Amino acid sequence: MFDPAQYGPVFQPLLDQERLNSLGPGAPNDKAFPLLQALSVEQAFLPRPVKDVGMAKCCLAGLWLYHDYLEESHRISQSVSTSTGSYWHGIMHRREPDSWNSKYWFDRVGQHPVFPDLCEAAKNLAERDSPLPETRFLLEQKRWDPHRFVDLCEASRTGKSRGENLCRKIQLREWQLLFDYCYRQAVGM
Repeated sequence: MFDPAQYGPVFQPLLDQERLNSLGPGAPNDKAFPLLQALSVEQAFLPRPVKDVGMAKCCLAGLWLYHDYLEESHRISQSVSTSTGSYWHGIMHRREPDSWNSKYWFDRVGQHPVFPDLCEAAKNLAERDSPLPETRFLLEQKRWDPHRFVDLCEASRTGKSRGENLCRKIQLREWQLLFDYCYRQAVGM
């Protein structure tokens, strides 16, 4: 599945501890801050050369978000004018929480290449969870619907749904799939 070692010696220490992030802003991981602050596109991917700077920046936005530094992640993702930059931006606003703004950015994403794998992963996770009326769509959808997931996260975060743990697991898998996609694009794999 997701193996932190495959992303090189700079990223591995930031990925070694799996984080089941909050559906809201969370609490910044102070231990990771010095490592995150030291990251640069030029050195973060070593020993591999960067072939796509925009995707490399997306990886950095994702790492800041993974460690609950939403403002730093926002600053980076907002500077990447691509579908993938919009995807990180949408996740950040979903967690902020700003559902309307998150949906706006997901509209800019379109059909992202990670959506098919995410749809399947969400279905598998939902199958293992106790089904709830509000999570049934995860079992039935044929295409990933980021708007419905934003709504489910919001309902779970505010206590209107008991799907919080499932949402957090899906959010983690979403993060892993998107980070892996960005990393591979950044280094030309």
